[in-house]
Amino acid sequence: MVLLISGFVNLRAAEFPEPFNTETRGNPMPAEESARSFRLPPGFRAEVVAGEPTVRQPIAMTMDARGRLWVAENYTYAEAKVGYEMRLRDRIVILEDTQGNGHFDKRTIFWDEAKILTSIEVGYGGVFVLCPPQLLFIPDRNHDDVPDSKAEVLVDGLANPSANLHTFANGLKWGPDGWLWGRVGISAPLRGGIPGTPDTERVALNGGIWRYHPVRKVFEAVAHGTTNPWGLDWDADGEPFFINTVIGHLWHAIPGAHFERMHGQDVNAHSYGFIPQHADHYHFDTGAGWTKSRAAYDGSSFAPGSDGLGGGHAHSGLMIYQGDNWPEVYRGRLFTINLHGRRINQERLERDGSGYVGKHEEDLLSVGDPWFRGLDLFYGPDGGVFISDWSDTGECHDNDGVHRTSGRIYKVTYGEPKPAGSKADLTRLGNSELIPLLYHRNEWFVRQARRVLADRAAAGTDLISVKARLMERFESETNRLGKLHTLWGLIAVQGISRDWLLQRCEDADEHIRSWAVRLLVDDPARLSPRGLKRLETLAGQDASPLVRLYLASALQRLPIERRVLLASALLAHPEDVYDHNLGLMIWYGVEPLVIPFRYNAVTLALASQHPIVRQYIARRFTDEISKSPELLEGLLTAGTDRPDNIKADILRGMSQALKGWKHANAPSTWMAFANSSRHSGDEEIRNLIRNLGFVFGDEQGFAELRKTVLDRSQSAERRREALQLLAESSAPDLRTTLAAVMDDAALRVPSIAVQVQLGEPEAPAQAVDAYPGASSEDRQRLLQGLVSRAGSARELLDAVAQKRVPRTDISAFLARQIAKLNDPALTARLTEVWGAVRPADLNKKAESARHRENLGAERLKAADLPHGRVLFGQVCGSCHQLYGEGGKVGPDLTGSGRAVLDYLLENIVDPSAVVASDYRLALLTLKDGRSVNGILREQTPQTVTVQNPVERITLDRREIESLEISPQSMMPEGLLDGLAPDDRRDLIAYLMHPRQVPLPTAK
Repeated sequence: MVLLISGFVNLRAAEFPEPFNTETRGNPMPAEESARSFRLPPGFRAEVVAGEPTVRQPIAMTMDARGRLWVAENYTYAEAKVGYEMRLRDRIVILEDTQGNGHFDKRTIFWDEAKILTSIEVGYGGVFVLCPPQLLFIPDRNHDDVPDSKAEVLVDGLANPSANLHTFANGLKWGPDGWLWGRVGISAPLRGGIPGTPDTERVALNGGIWRYHPVRKVFEAVAHGTTNPWGLDWDADGEPFFINTVIGHLWHAIPGAHFERMHGQDVNAHSYGFIPQHADHYHFDTGAGWTKSRAAYDGSSFAPGSDGLGGGHAHSGLMIYQGDNWPEVYRGRLFTINLHGRRINQERLERDGSGYVGKHEEDLLSVGDPWFRGLDLFYGPDGGVFISDWSDTGECHDNDGVHRTSGRIYKVTYGEPKPAGSKADLTRLGNSELIPLLYHRNEWFVRQARRVLADRAAAGTDLISVKARLMERFESETNRLGKLHTLWGLIAVQGISRDWLLQRCEDADEHIRSWAVRLLVDDPARLSPRGLKRLETLAGQDASPLVRLYLASALQRLPIERRVLLASALLAHPEDVYDHNLGLMIWYGVEPLVIPFRYNAVTLALASQHPIVRQYIARRFTDEISKSPELLEGLLTAGTDRPDNIKADILRGMSQALKGWKHANAPSTWMAFANSSRHSGDEEIRNLIRNLGFVFGDEQGFAELRKTVLDRSQSAERRREALQLLAESSAPDLRTTLAAVMDDAALRVPSIAVQVQLGEPEAPAQAVDAYPGASSEDRQRLLQGLVSRAGSARELLDAVAQKRVPRTDISAFLARQIAKLNDPALTARLTEVWGAVRPADLNKKAESARHRENLGAERLKAADLPHGRVLFGQVCGSCHQLYGEGGKVGPDLTGSGRAVLDYLLENIVDPSAVVASDYRLALLTLKDGRSVNGILREQTPQTVTVQNPVERITLDRREIESLEISPQSMMPEGLLDGLAPDDRRDLIAYLMHPRQVPLPTAK
């Protein structure tokens, strides 16, 4: 039933700014009709428990120990072009079932002064509120649903993103460990801390999971990476899992883990490797690309293949069902809302080595309402599952506007659930009455009973008898889950001690032992020398990979000087070598000790059963080769007489560290190490030694490459690769080698491209002459070289004027690179033969309006879509993908809001208005006079890697004169002005078209 309340009076609410809609696609279907559109398994039913106007924009929700639903209504979230609508405010409302019949009949506005409200959680005599950049606490210790005072700032530095607004800090949720957990996406990197924390002591998190301890006032990172976590829950054993988008949907939230990222850099430049997702499948066709998985805006169809795989790449909300209403088969299953698929995906969690793997199960339900945008789900006191619905069209980026006056909360139940009635109000129960609820079949009661006990403990209530009863229960309990629930109850009442936890390290059950490990290191005050020794013994002797996983996690919480013995014991397990998590988790704990404790690091590297740890130790040493060559020299000396597998790991690590380097001083022990394996039977080892020799100035390797280049009996591909290696290594006598192959048809064009980069005087004219007969790949290399210097760019523009090089081959990116050479005469020539590359100006709205006027609906209907596809390849395709075709430099356009003309024009006319930091333009001037532009992909102390439409380039910092990060997007302005009117029409119509079209037929 939809909750409609009349006559509700609240003076603060009267002052609340009235939300307004900017959505352009009409209005949602009525809430009851939407509930009827749920397609459910037999025996299930869906009902509306709250709908507009009672609930609108429900970005988050939680339940208190009285069974009341707290809803965070976010009105300040706006479409991408606006960002946040700060004229509005957000608020928290409380919905209450006063009759105990399962329906909410009372509504209270608790707080209506929020801005950018993303999450709420209740506890400790108040409400925890996330309003990035702050985590707030609003006290209500008399529980009258009126704040006692203004909000207290608990944590600050939780920055808001300027683009990809949905990646902000979110997801408050109590863990069984007693911490308040949260999430953040990679476009909102935070430096969080208690107010007043110096910047050097703040927690850096570029996406991932964090937590806050409300008693100890500690804020810390849990795990790093992924894309945009938007759901989190714990299984029956207290293992945390979170949901994600695009690059994988399911991760086991291992403390201290560094997970794969969609883009950007990890907080630790020396993490090197990242843990992939913990599912063995995706919910979309990865071959077709994630943007193809989305449903049509009107809900009429899904992209081919995505429907059967799970509905799409985007997920929000995660629930591991442990209620008592749904059939037993669903207990322990993981459920998540598939945002674009408008359904609930189902996963089966299975143990896999040290952790878990998610297995695909049939979707639980789907929703026929095309406006359904589910954000969260959890089970309540009767075991039924609440599902919040943002109720809008489009996607998380909201390019088409926001519909603020809608929002629903549904409830899905099986059969006839038993109303919880007054039992749902746990705050009325005495301590002795709460203890049995810690073992209730419905986990809702378990968690809420812990919550009440934790609140009472923090308030100073005498809980000595509760602690005693729980200790007695733990000793008598034979069931693992019973023991775990007792353990978590003891955490809530602050009833565990160091010595008691040390005894739990001897428990027969791996889950109890793993919890003992994590609790011992959670609080530094708990870990004694005796405790550390116990952990070291466990690392060597424990048969459980799960326990070893939490020991590896514990490494990062120990003083660096105390990690060696524990790490050594963990690295001695050959059975863990192929484990999904353990090798990398050990590395994350070992990395900080590699430099200060180099002799220990060498010992760990050579003794390690994990190749990845040995490889990364070598890489870490090599990173310091300029400042401290003795680090690597010691490892090479120790590794000279070792087997090939150990040498190969060392060489791989060195090669990764020196990627992009032109020259480095050879370690004094390099030749002895290299000569010991130069004639190895392992081809990879021989190639690694040769390639590293180039960096170290080893003439023997250069001679072998020159021989390959000049040997015309070799394949053209192998000779081209050898020539490229010589060029990248700035080999001695490179010019002589290039001259020797100028009459060689297989290598003439590649050699000219290299000479253009070298700045040879005759090379630009030769490049222009060779251009018509060059392959597509070679043409791009020639163009990239020609635009890197003013003289060669002038040669290119003259060739365009003479129609020796087609004007359409000069992309807007190349044109802007010419303009950024800052040569007035050259820029004038560019304008004359290609078109103007204008600087940013403030009159973008007028320009957009002009194009809009000339691109009306009737004119777009007359467009030649196949020709538009050709134009896309010429104008946009070097950087962007559409329908799986094109480059991967900029964002994929397939799933963007391109069906809306205003969205397209705003992003094309003013691409720098809102640009994610990962797509800003890096401008590099090299010491040899070249200019290189592109997106900054990676930086190390020694190298810089940029991506342009042609290639990914890694440059030695010693080659770079200057590096500037422009506030502009890499996408140039004036793209439409360079096109004829009909061409503009065809391109825009193609971009707006919902499906791929055929290429033009040959005439």
